[in-house]
Amino acid sequence: MLTRKHAKTREISAEGSNLVATSRFRFTHRRLNTLPLPTLVKRGYWYDDQVPGLAIGVNRGGSKTFLLYRKISGRPERVPIGPYPTLSVDEARTRAMEMNVAIAGGKNPADKHRKLRAEATLEEFFAAYGEDRGRELRTWNNLESIFRCHLSPWRMRKMSDFTKPDVLRLHRHIGAIDPRTGKRKGTYAANRTIELLCALFNWASGHSEWKGENPASNIPPFKERKRKRFLDGTKLPDFFKALADEPNESMRDYMLVSLLTGARRANVQAMRWDEINWPRAEWLIPAEKAKADEDIQIALTPVVVKLLRNRKANAIGPWVFPGRGKTGHLVEPKTAWNRILKRAGLTNLRLHDLRRTLGSWQAATGASLPIIGKSLGHESLQATKIYSQLNLDPVREAVTRATDAMLLAGGIAGMLEGK
Repeated sequence: MLTRKHAKTREISAEGSNLVATSRFRFTHRRLNTLPLPTLVKRGYWYDDQVPGLAIGVNRGGSKTFLLYRKISGRPERVPIGPYPTLSVDEARTRAMEMNVAIAGGKNPADKHRKLRAEATLEEFFAAYGEDRGRELRTWNNLESIFRCHLSPWRMRKMSDFTKPDVLRLHRHIGAIDPRTGKRKGTYAANRTIELLCALFNWASGHSEWKGENPASNIPPFKERKRKRFLDGTKLPDFFKALADEPNESMRDYMLVSLLTGARRANVQAMRWDEINWPRAEWLIPAEKAKADEDIQIALTPVVVKLLRNRKANAIGPWVFPGRGKTGHLVEPKTAWNRILKRAGLTNLRLHDLRRTLGSWQAATGASLPIIGKSLGHESLQATKIYSQLNLDPVREAVTRATDAMLLAGGIAGMLEGK
């Protein structure tokens, strides 16, 4: 039985410069998935008994990375191969064997790795991308989530070390088919991850000395099903009742403004009092905050104007929906949203579906497609000229007609009278 002192000696030997093996066995996915986390050192190492030099390192957080450990010209070298499970055991073995062939031919794979150390990592480029333009995007919170969930194993990887096969494997891994259902899971996440990678490499080629080929370009996306979910007349009463019972008044108002303006959730969350033109009953969303090249004008119906005036009477800052975080405004309403859905008995409904709901009710009450597009701030090359000829009066009329119909169908036409 090993004492704690002996166990510590074995773990430290694995972390040291000689990388003495704490354990050597045939790598399988089952064995690698059950490797223990190191407790006395930052990283523990295990070795494959099939391919010389192939090892896997495990840190305290559970991240696993394949690497090749060999003595080259009498000098111990440790060369990263790739993250597990993004890289399979077979793929890691193939790369390790290729490196061993190169070593036999007099080359040192570590030379390329040392050269890459002077280059920026994916994480550094992502941070720079955010500083330059990413944080101005309405989807920045989503991009950070994608990076954290799917790209963090590659965060320290140099941009020049990416290959198209790497990206293809990542795409397949995130969007793998669930053996229990036979259906592909993670379709949207896989496609959005590759889109982010592609954007990062495109941005890097124009803002740095990196001029390599974009390994994330021309990756065929998985087929996505377009959502058609919205609140119809049978669901609105339950939704409005659950909304009326919401104890957090700010969240209740946020949901109502999202529904009755059809604005994107990020824009409503960052809504400012100085963006509202009270005499004209309009809300101007600056282009840098909107998914558009120009400012977006949102027509405010009488119901929304009344709601906002009530909030303005007690406002103490620049934000319509203030928050406690560093942004100063509301950021994540997920908890309140789930609470409302549970009370309403609704499932598979997203906040973005409120935007789709307004458009659907406008169509049902006779609004034309250009009017609907104008009200929702949509842009297209074909419709731009038509939109530019529209003023907000018919838009407000269409939105008012739709919101009145929704409130009537929900049985709360007089809900805001005493607010």
